[in-house]
Amino acid sequence: MYFLDDELDFDYNDYSVDGISELGFDHEEHFLSDPDFSELNFNDYSIDEPELILDVPYVPTSEDIVHAMLDLARVTSKDVLYDLGCGDGRIVVAAALERNTRGFGIDMDPERISEAMEYAGNTGVEFLVDFFEGDLLDADFSDATVVALYLLDSVNVQLRPRLLDELRPGTRIVSHAFDMGGWIPDTTRRHGSTQLYKWIVPAKVAAFWEWQTTSGKTYRAELNQKYQEVTGAAWIDGEKAQLTKASLRGDLLKLIIQGNDPDSKPASFVMRHEGTQMVSAKGNRQATPAIRLPNGHLQDTHDL
Repeated sequence: MYFLDDELDFDYNDYSVDGISELGFDHEEHFLSDPDFSELNFNDYSIDEPELILDVPYVPTSEDIVHAMLDLARVTSKDVLYDLGCGDGRIVVAAALERNTRGFGIDMDPERISEAMEYAGNTGVEFLVDFFEGDLLDADFSDATVVALYLLDSVNVQLRPRLLDELRPGTRIVSHAFDMGGWIPDTTRRHGSTQLYKWIVPAKVAAFWEWQTTSGKTYRAELNQKYQEVTGAAWIDGEKAQLTKASLRGDLLKLIIQGNDPDSKPASFVMRHEGTQMVSAKGNRQATPAIRLPNGHLQDTHDL
């Protein structure tokens, strides 16, 4: 076995207890209970905990993944990009440099923010980008049209309610490697060994809706919603019909409704959600916008 003190040239014969005693130290004279030590408060001495606790370890995104994420989100100069947990800012800077995109990066690590600001300055895009130190779970990103994530799936799930409630319908969310739990992505893409995910924030269409067609018929629909998945029931002039298809992508909703007459063709409607109404986005079949009805308004129709 190797000991470091084997190399030290101590002559133990030169240092005896008797020799030390001649130095005048009385080992029995000093105890922690003596008056000289009684005022010391050892409770005040502790190991300081780090002031910054990062929920997500910093792992830089490779340049090829950065470009793949921007391509998947179809980022253009018309977008406002937020990178939540931006690290050294490479996604925001790449979007600004190559696509003239306004971008913001948020990270709770001040060292990363300093690196991002320096990087933006060195590449000459500081006029297009801003970086902020802060908790991304509390940050305001409501004006985003694109959100980039490279976080753990547990953090994505924590963010999910805010992404759904605060972002406008149609906003694209792209994530490197981690998903959103029960919110199934609209698109997945494999890039080498890495999985990328894309979601499109859906409009909130779960409600009772009523509209008229150019042929004079009144359509009603009761829609249920789980993220972008829509189901429900339909009526034509008060008679139960069949909702054969309902698909939602951002603020665009497509409904196909089949009447009771087997010889009739199903009616197709493509509507754009605008809060309390949905306006026709394609075709000329719809004469009026679909109006959101009070929940109880359709109760009599259920009994027909």
